[in-house]
Amino acid sequence: MNAMTSNIKNLFRLKTVPTDENQNQLPTAESVDNESTEESRKRTYHESGYRDGTRNSGNHTALSICLDAIYSKFQNEEKQLVEKQSKLKEPYLNEQKNKETEIKGLTVSLDNKEDKLNNIGEDIKNVQDKIEGLKFEINDLPRNPEAYSVNATKGASTKFWIGLILLIPISLYLFTFYISTSYSAFFKSFDANGNIIQSVLDAQAFNKAWAEGPLEGAFVTLIPFVFLGLGYLIHMFGENKSFGNYAKIALLFIITFVFDAILAYEIESKLYELNKTFESLPFDLKIAFTKNQFWGIIFAGFIVYIIWGLVFDFVMKEHKEKDKIKNEQIRRQKDILVHQERIVDFEKQKEEVRNSIGSIKELIAKAKGRIEELQNIIDGVIIPTKDYKLYASEYMQGWITFMSEKLAVSQSVKQEMIEECKKQYNYNLNKVGANSDSQNSVYMSVL
Repeated sequence: MNAMTSNIKNLFRLKTVPTDENQNQLPTAESVDNESTEESRKRTYHESGYRDGTRNSGNHTALSICLDAIYSKFQNEEKQLVEKQSKLKEPYLNEQKNKETEIKGLTVSLDNKEDKLNNIGEDIKNVQDKIEGLKFEINDLPRNPEAYSVNATKGASTKFWIGLILLIPISLYLFTFYISTSYSAFFKSFDANGNIIQSVLDAQAFNKAWAEGPLEGAFVTLIPFVFLGLGYLIHMFGENKSFGNYAKIALLFIITFVFDAILAYEIESKLYELNKTFESLPFDLKIAFTKNQFWGIIFAGFIVYIIWGLVFDFVMKEHKEKDKIKNEQIRRQKDILVHQERIVDFEKQKEEVRNSIGSIKELIAKAKGRIEELQNIIDGVIIPTKDYKLYASEYMQGWITFMSEKLAVSQSVKQEMIEECKKQYNYNLNKVGANSDSQNSVYMSVL
């Protein structure tokens, strides 16, 4: 037992630093002071453990209370070690500065993202304004085409429909007229008892022609299309103004007139044969020119045909003007679709930027939270648990030394008490975090 006491006392003796004659290994005054302070502090904790163990007869319950007091004492001592605290807090100060720098960078990035979000919002508004402008133009184009540099006639759509409405009945009249007159001129047998109108215009001409044969039926059915085709050619030649085209138009009018004259001549010839006497001269052009029916048939067809051609030409021109406006409307409608696709792209970009802003704000919040944690650590006292464990073990050695040397109980009871004290010691270390695997773990206590 005396040998154990001697060993424990030797533990607290100050160690001397060996020197050689050349003074090459002499420690500095600072290292000597640090070592002396540490050894003195160890001795103090050891003596406190021995003394407290004596007072409490080595009771493990009392040890638990005494270890809590020792930890509080250790905390108070660490508060007084300004230089040590500064050194321990230096990593936290550096981390805090890094976090502050990080926040500045994130703030700049956040401002850029918010500016980008605002710019995207303005872009969307501008595109929406363009869409509204295009919709207005689509509706306004028929009324004011010149305002949009469109070389089209104002109100072309209205004029087109009016012309088309007039063209339909005129076309039906021409079909009726030419079917009837062509049948009367080439296939019909006139009745002397019939009047002129019945002879020229036969309501059953179409049916009678097909009844007489497919050739007759096809002839009277298709002949109106010949005149309509001539009218279409007149319109087409009239689009390109040139002497040659004008000559062609004149030739087409002459052909139409001659054909109408042939129809009139044939009809008038048949009527003349029905009414001629022995004194009547043979029918010829000279006689035909003197007959009112001859000229009536010509003008009933040719004049109406000219009217049809003029109306058709007008309708086609107005359709062309209407197409100019329609094409401009279609082009603007396509532009609207393009702009709507741009808005969809902008909305996607907007959502991405919003998500990015949310992530940046979250990082800033985390960084600020960490700065606050670091500030609490800096404002508090950092307790180096590996150092506490060192001094707590010295205290425990003092406590166990008393129990080994002075406690008057049997060896088995003493050993049992020592084991209970060890349990309280380990419990205390675990409670303050001194048994952590990391030797660099610290415990923060607010000042």
